[in-house]
Amino acid sequence: MSTPHNAAAAGDFAKTVLMPGDPLRAKFIAETFLESPGLVTSVRGMLGYTGTYKGVPVSVMGSGMGMPSIGIYSWELFTQYGVENIIRIGSAGSYSPQAKVFDVVLATSAYSESSYAKTQNGYDKDVTYPSEALCGALRKSAARLGMPLIEGAVHSSDVFYRDAEPDYWEKLRDEKGCLAVEMESFALFHNAAATKKNAACLLTISDSFVSHEETTAEQRQTSFTNMMEIALGSVLE
Repeated sequence: MSTPHNAAAAGDFAKTVLMPGDPLRAKFIAETFLESPGLVTSVRGMLGYTGTYKGVPVSVMGSGMGMPSIGIYSWELFTQYGVENIIRIGSAGSYSPQAKVFDVVLATSAYSESSYAKTQNGYDKDVTYPSEALCGALRKSAARLGMPLIEGAVHSSDVFYRDAEPDYWEKLRDEKGCLAVEMESFALFHNAAATKKNAACLLTISDSFVSHEETTAEQRQTSFTNMMEIALGSVLE
């Protein structure tokens, strides 16, 4: 089995896939945390690995940036590779003083202006939701590890460089309850619901609209280890 975007064979992916945006972060997670990780796909440089974590099979694969990209990879994993659970582990920009740089956020919903879900199957609402069971496993993992989680809605944006309405983020925080911004979860949650699978999202705050702090590319690639360990630990729950 293969697709235009994935060279893995049938059975190459575990039932649970951790999905960072950056394929180099996938490589770091596989080489740092997994036992006997094997590269199962590298089409377009989107690296995917499968190994075990404390004896439990788990995969990790990059998603790329934005909803069209994670939309393709997650749909194929759910529908063609037998994957049951995808946990996005990404970076986010904080809209709130509550969420500081390096804090870990568990997304309880994703608001978006995107037409992704409506175009995909006619879903016409602007909020999608994660799997409660998968979120519960992440909460248990974080508690067992003694790592705090901040929970809240996130904004999934189609646009990274936004010129219109300089105070748009304050409106999204105050009117939509968005704690932070990222670019993928709305589509991932939609795909999981559409395929009757499970998805969740953990985010590490990489920069702040409030304090104007930001992390480096290297820190985003290798230093978000709390989020990674919480996500990996959820497969043991």
